[in-house]
Amino acid sequence: MIRQVRSELSRYLRTETVGGALILIAAAVALLWVNSPWGESYSAMVHTVVSIRPLHLELTLDHWVGDGLLAVFFFVVGLELKRELVVGELADRKRATLPVIAAIGGVVTPGIMAGIIGFGIPGMERGWAIPVATDIAFALAVLALTGSRIPPGARVFLLSLAVVDDMMAILLIAVLFTTTLSLLWLLAAFGCFAGWALAQHKRISTPALYLPLALVSWYALHQAGVHPTLAGVVLGLLTRVRPDPDEREAPATRLEHLFQPVSAGLCVPLFALFAAGVPFHAALFGELFTDRLALAVILALLIGKPLGIFGMSWVAIRLGIATRPRGLDWRDVFALSVLGAIGFTVSLLVAELALDDIGDGSAVELAKAAVLVTSMAASLAGSALLWRRGRVHQARRDARTLHREQ
Repeated sequence: MIRQVRSELSRYLRTETVGGALILIAAAVALLWVNSPWGESYSAMVHTVVSIRPLHLELTLDHWVGDGLLAVFFFVVGLELKRELVVGELADRKRATLPVIAAIGGVVTPGIMAGIIGFGIPGMERGWAIPVATDIAFALAVLALTGSRIPPGARVFLLSLAVVDDMMAILLIAVLFTTTLSLLWLLAAFGCFAGWALAQHKRISTPALYLPLALVSWYALHQAGVHPTLAGVVLGLLTRVRPDPDEREAPATRLEHLFQPVSAGLCVPLFALFAAGVPFHAALFGELFTDRLALAVILALLIGKPLGIFGMSWVAIRLGIATRPRGLDWRDVFALSVLGAIGFTVSLLVAELALDDIGDGSAVELAKAAVLVTSMAASLAGSALLWRRGRVHQARRDARTLHREQ
């Protein structure tokens, strides 16, 4: 009975609607908490230092969540990307071309726009990367809630776009936020990755080997000066996605089923709880629409992101190097491009990494507030567009059914 309940809960947590709802709830709790009379207790919790002295690790709770728990989320992203590349939509070059090109446009355009608007602002030499990522869980949740009548190709396009988009954002994190590099620790991390790949090749399945390899690779990257969440992506990409004849499912599928509920139900909501606590005082509201840092994030996300995704998609299809997803027209693609402006998880992470050492921390709060406000605006605009497009598609299906009956 307990196993059945646990299995049902895991299945429930795997749905995009539930994952997105938990992110929203956690973010709302953080915002209400930090702006309540008990706001100081939130700040005290976030900045509580937890040390593991034998390993010389001393991080605040928000860094443990952002560097540690979020690695599980990126591990699931890596597994999903590997599956898409090998046996999924991205395995077919022609079908894979459009979301890849769209993702490139959705990274480059807002990055350039943010860099131009915020040129010269302290921290913007790395802060231009804040608006480049699409939140997979949040965007898919909005699509599941308001775009159920849109053809299935919409989910495939958005998922592939978001996965490639996040992969590029993760690579940017690795490049931009690696300051001092320790080659010895980097070699140790590569050794763990090689061990993981060899164990997969030898069909070893015991967690007693994989768990230490994962933990040591995370620690080695942290000590090497590379953002340790990258370990999750690499290990996910090194996992087998094709099952052997004697296997019911591939290791990547088993691991995704195991860790997806943990990621969606615990890791990402906890990150939202620790990252979204921005005190929205009157001065901050005013700065959101006057400060160049905030404007760089807002305009790059809300305008640059959809423009890059839709514009590059249009060019690729017009040039004949990609095809539009089956059943979708240009207005559907534009609605999905607007959802690409939901830049929650990774955008908040990049804001912390890029601006944490700037001044008294007000830059981080301002950038986070800009991300939160813009993501909410994009989700509302995208929902309205998807709802309208859903009605159009439903009317077409009803007309075809009526025609067949006649």
